Amino acid sequence: MITTLSLRLRIFLFFVLLGLGGSVAVGGALWFGYARALDTTPANGFVFAGILSALALLALTAAIWLLFDENVAKPIEKLAAEMRVRAHAGVVREVDLASARYLGDLAHAAHAVSERLTDSTMDTAQKIALETERLAHEKERLTALLTEIPVAMILVNPRGQIVLYDGQAAEVLAQLHVPRLNAPLTDFFEAKGLNAAVKQLHKTGHEVSFVAEGVDGAQSYSARLKPMEGGGYMMVIDGAQTHMAPEAERPLVYDFDLLTHDAPEAVEETPLAALSYTVFDTETTGLLPHKDEVVQIGAVRVLNGRIVPGEVMDQLVDPGIPIPPSSTKVHQVSDAMVKGQPDIAEAGRRFHRFAKGSVIVAHNAPFDMAFLRRHRNRMGVEWDHPILDTVLLSAVLFGASQTHTLDALCDRLGVEIPAQLRHTALGDAHATAQVLVMMLPMLQARGMTTCGDVLEETRKHGRLLEDLN
Repeated sequence: MITTLSLRLRIFLFFVLLGLGGSVAVGGALWFGYARALDTTPANGFVFAGILSALALLALTAAIWLLFDENVAKPIEKLAAEMRVRAHAGVVREVDLASARYLGDLAHAAHAVSERLTDSTMDTAQKIALETERLAHEKERLTALLTEIPVAMILVNPRGQIVLYDGQAAEVLAQLHVPRLNAPLTDFFEAKGLNAAVKQLHKTGHEVSFVAEGVDGAQSYSARLKPMEGGGYMMVIDGAQTHMAPEAERPLVYDFDLLTHDAPEAVEETPLAALSYTVFDTETTGLLPHKDEVVQIGAVRVLNGRIVPGEVMDQLVDPGIPIPPSSTKVHQVSDAMVKGQPDIAEAGRRFHRFAKGSVIVAHNAPFDMAFLRRHRNRMGVEWDHPILDTVLLSAVLFGASQTHTLDALCDRLGVEIPAQLRHTALGDAHATAQVLVMMLPMLQARGMTTCGDVLEETRKHGRLLEDLN
């Protein structure tokens, strides 16, 4: 019968219980105090009655608060989180009516609104899907065409950051550094010669030919810079010098939004949508960062709220110690697989370059970062990147009382991890990246629009990570 009561009546009953219970508690305390006063002194009886009534009221208040929290506050918080998942992450799932059974008609009303909004957006979604499919076919044709042209092309914005690179350019960049959008072109080519060519380009407004020296000092390329409207330019490299095998072709990678992005502010003041993220995971020989070692690093990049296809790192690492069979059973990385692979010093440097200029994201980040920071002297790098933890982001969005494992978070947001990729570094990194992409608009909808806002809010839940580690 209690599940049929309205939410207002239910809350009213809590106050009735508090009032009646308090009256009974005070009355009982006065009775016992009166009895004590008869046996001792009136003052002693009054003091005893006051202490007894205070303790009884505190106990009653705590008991009623627990009931209210379990049956009203937590279900409302969970319902709000589910609605935000629907509204901002685009995840369509049933509202948990069972957990909200004591909220009267609130859960049913929320469910009805969600269903209505879902139905009303289906036609729009279908139209968008058809248009997206058409654009995808056009992109495939463009990519195939560019692949056949014997030049490598890189589009650069006015701030010298990469906006687009084709398959041949990806091969050239990969010989010098990890290819990635939004990276300064000077990460790949020696700055002095490149800057001189860019200066001449802006001065004359005409195409400039020059020799682009690789930052490794061992490679050089005949290149041309072509001016573009808005101050950016296109760098064209003779395809004959890429030495790429025919089977090594890669898709076209681009984000034209980078052409018009303003120069980044301090990280704490930068809008979430304007940040670059490197989402990573590690597999290890065990669970003790002070003595175990990394056997695999997997990472993906998120830019402008989207996972960048093709910009991934999947690196096996020679731990220098035997991998316990129990660990191999979890992540499937064996001693034979890591033989001849880079050690943590080299692999760490590669990941550091991959994550340059971005916010590092991980699920339970202190665990993974502890392995990297332990070897920072061998790597010769400093891990001073801003760090976001999806465990803490989950606590901010869904409440600290919820479960915050990666599996629970993926289930909550409708992210599927293929069984063969679970507990692999790249598989878990990709799942974490999908979770991050869905949570970013939810954070913004909660008023956390900058990285600083999010960091400040996540610090309130730091205890969760202490318990995990």
